[in-house]
Amino acid sequence: MKATKIFYWILSAIVALMMAFSCYSYLTKPEMAAAFHHLGFPDYFRVELAIAKLIGAILLLVPVPARLKEWTYAGFTFVFVSAFIAHTASGDPVANRVMPLVFLAILGGSYVLYYKKQK
Repeated sequence: MKATKIFYWILSAIVALMMAFSCYSYLTKPEMAAAFHHLGFPDYFRVELAIAKLIGAILLLVPVPARLKEWTYAGFTFVFVSAFIAHTASGDPVANRVMPLVFLAILGGSYVLYYKKQK
């Protein structure tokens, strides 16, 4: 049980830190605005996504009701799958396509361990 909790927190922290860093990047780095334009998204979507990622990162780490935690996992799943699709559709290099899937796998591990530690 202790190992489950440790791995849950490690995986959750990795996802939350990545989401917080991407939030910061989306709002402060001009190259991220250019990347969103390359993918065909408007500027306001970048800002909305940054805010949603920050809220999700917080909800992933703080104790909240299970239903809210479920929605957090679902939201991040949509983000990672959509990122994979957007990078693939725009013809980006394989590394840009694979990273959302790597983080989706990490999120999946956190999700499984979340329910294991609840038992």
